[in-house]
Amino acid sequence: MAMVMVAGFGVVVAVNFYMASLAIGGFGGVVVENSYVASQKFNGWLDEAREGRKLGYTAQIARAADGRLMVTTQGVPTAARVSADLRRPLGRPQDMSLQLKQAGSSSYLSEEALPAGRWIARVSIAVGDQRWTDEAEVQ
Repeated sequence: MAMVMVAGFGVVVAVNFYMASLAIGGFGGVVVENSYVASQKFNGWLDEAREGRKLGYTAQIARAADGRLMVTTQGVPTAARVSADLRRPLGRPQDMSLQLKQAGSSSYLSEEALPAGRWIARVSIAVGDQRWTDEAEVQ
């Protein structure tokens, strides 16, 4: 009976260690460097989001046929500067920053193609000192 209990608990412990190693290996890093500082900035981030919504901009974020990031906008002035910060949603951390150039009256394209896979794109549209930001998943 002692051998059965030792073997049973041994299997449970081995599986737990294996699953923990998989979880740690798939974690890409921290969400924020300092949670206390992030909590102090949270209300400011909400205020920025409210101000951005007042601008009335909309944007659709997608991968173009050639693999570049494409942002199609509505209500955005032609003098806007569009940029995107991209990160992987899972796995090892991989970040990219892209500047998008105007490719039509209401569309913007990145100069370089995105590597294959899933990305989370945080797009910023700046006109003067006004800033609008949105985030979407790109596949």
